[in-house]
Amino acid sequence: MRHLALTGGIGSGKSTVAQFFAERGATIIDADAISRDLMEPGQRVLAEVIETFGDHLLDDAGRLDRQALAEVVFSDDEAREQLNAIVHPAVRAEATRQREAAAAADPEDAVIIQDIPLLVETGQADTYDGVIVIYTDHDTRLQRLVETRGMSLADAKARIAAQATDEQRKAVADWVIDNSGSLEDTEAQVDAVWRQLRG
Repeated sequence: MRHLALTGGIGSGKSTVAQFFAERGATIIDADAISRDLMEPGQRVLAEVIETFGDHLLDDAGRLDRQALAEVVFSDDEAREQLNAIVHPAVRAEATRQREAAAAADPEDAVIIQDIPLLVETGQADTYDGVIVIYTDHDTRLQRLVETRGMSLADAKARIAAQATDEQRKAVADWVIDNSGSLEDTEAQVDAVWRQLRG
C-alpha cells in the first residue's frame, strides 16, 4: 500500500489531476469534499461553526453561505485559525476512516491519494509516503478563479496570498506536476508518476 498526499494552491487544478489518478486506479480522499459534507445541515461541525461565527452565515434554508464565511476568515487570521481548529480535526478523522477502508479492501496494492490543499500550512507532509504537488503559474490560477469560480480579482489574489507559496510546496514535493499547459501534457505527467508508483 502507498499512501500519498496531493496538494497545490487554490486554482491549480488538483481536482483534475486527482481525477486522472482515480481513472488509473487510485483511491482519492478529498479533504475539501469531506469538509463540504461536514458543513451540511445537521452536522456537528456546521453547528460549531455557526455557534462560533454567528447564524448570519446561514441562508434561508439553513445551509452555510460559503462566500460569507470566506469573507469572514480570509481577512482575519484569528478567525481563520478558529475555523481550522473546528474543521481540520473532523476532516482528518473522516479521512482516516476512508483510508482504513481502502487499505482493508486492497492491503497489498492500494494507492491512496489524499487531496489536501493546506498540506504545507498544516505541517502534514512528513506523515505520507510521498507528496505530489500540482504547480500552476500564478496568472493562470488567477484567471481560473475569476473566470470559473466567479471571484473578484482582489478576492482571488487574497486567497492565493493566504496559502503557502509555490516554493514552500515544492520543498516538500516528491513529484511536481505542472498543470499550466494542456490537459494532455498534465495527463502525460500523471502517467509518468503512476508508472513509478506501480513500478
